[in-house]
Amino acid sequence: MRRSMSGRLAVAACSLSLLTALAPAAAAQADGGHDRSYKRVGYFTQWGVYGRDFQVQDLETSGTAGKLTHINYAFGNISAEGRCFTGNVPGEADAWADYVRPLDAANSVDGVADSAEQPLAGNFNQLRELKAKHPGLKVLLSLGGWSWSTHFSDAALTPASRKALVQSCIDLYIKGNLPQDGARGGAGAAAGLFDGIDLDWEWPGSAGDTDTAYRPEDRENFAALVKEFRTQLDAYARSQKRKQKYELTAFVPTAPAKIDAGFDVRRIMRDLDFVNLQGYDFHVSGEPVTAQQSALRARGDFSVAGTVEAWRHRGAPAEKLVMGMPFYGQGWTGVTGGGDGMGRPATGPAPATWAAGYEDYKALKKLADSGRYKVYRDRREGHAWLFDGSTLWTYDDPQVLRTKTEYIRENGLGGAMFWSLDADTADGELMTAVDRGLHGR
Repeated sequence: MRRSMSGRLAVAACSLSLLTALAPAAAAQADGGHDRSYKRVGYFTQWGVYGRDFQVQDLETSGTAGKLTHINYAFGNISAEGRCFTGNVPGEADAWADYVRPLDAANSVDGVADSAEQPLAGNFNQLRELKAKHPGLKVLLSLGGWSWSTHFSDAALTPASRKALVQSCIDLYIKGNLPQDGARGGAGAAAGLFDGIDLDWEWPGSAGDTDTAYRPEDRENFAALVKEFRTQLDAYARSQKRKQKYELTAFVPTAPAKIDAGFDVRRIMRDLDFVNLQGYDFHVSGEPVTAQQSALRARGDFSVAGTVEAWRHRGAPAEKLVMGMPFYGQGWTGVTGGGDGMGRPATGPAPATWAAGYEDYKALKKLADSGRYKVYRDRREGHAWLFDGSTLWTYDDPQVLRTKTEYIRENGLGGAMFWSLDADTADGELMTAVDRGLHGR
């Protein structure tokens, strides 16, 4: 009897060991090949399809799509009446890029050209095709951003205005009831595309863009708005008998003063699935002195670790904190004072491809490889910069990102977020570095 039981236990132990070994792979396969242990959230910019010619298909050809868990589509806008809306309104909405623009076979994820009759084209249709190839991938609509947070404070002001805003966002993006534009759009045209909403109000209770309203009540109203989104998203999921809930996330600031002015941390974290921490723009090229924009640690200055600590100190669970990482750099020119250029006066933002003082990583990599710039590193504080004696660029490269992913693993954080996917190299160098780092490779 003992021998028989011993044998059974040995077989059971062997089977359990085998199942344990296979479980991660099985879970990944069941989820479309995605490892869900860490979130990897990339922002896809609506306007990147123009000058940068960065199409949704590029996420597939670069291998990036298979390494992401979430794509945040940037951005959706709120009208002066407090409603989510879209259309072809210069500077306010771009339905052409979103769902009207036809793509040919060469630029389509599935290799099939869009027809004139289909109700959904543009970026939305390509994201739908990308999800079909990667069933575990989630797409969230990011609402607001620096330029389009204008009407957030007004829209969140009363229970009635919050309810109306959330209803309009769910109708437009979750239910997919897009405005008719010729053959495009219509009821349910984008149904099933978006898996949730990302709130990018910059910033409740604090100054943002020049035309963005803010008021002391924003802190309370933001928490109430989060609750209203959570309530309506859950109710709609139940009505559709959806197995997975719709996700609700937010992009949140690094400065303690902005956190305290706008965010009731313990309260909002109960309703948010996770938050994407600002991990960049600690210093920008408009400042008169060069400085780091995204250091992991920085004594007496803003930093990634300081941001994590600020949110945890206020009650945010570590596993709901997703670290923001820049796929771009901030740059100054006319730097004087010699040395490595850091902490030196400058005459202004450095010339760049799209906007002075702001350059994509793929362009900065070429500068680093050109031999004209020297790469400097502060290994203790975890950041890097390029300097040629006059022009300085502070940025994250694969080596910096490996240090940051180690910090994520050591501190039990929820994962990594990237602004923005169109700034990476054609072979997804930064995305690969983050993915490997999160896997401890």
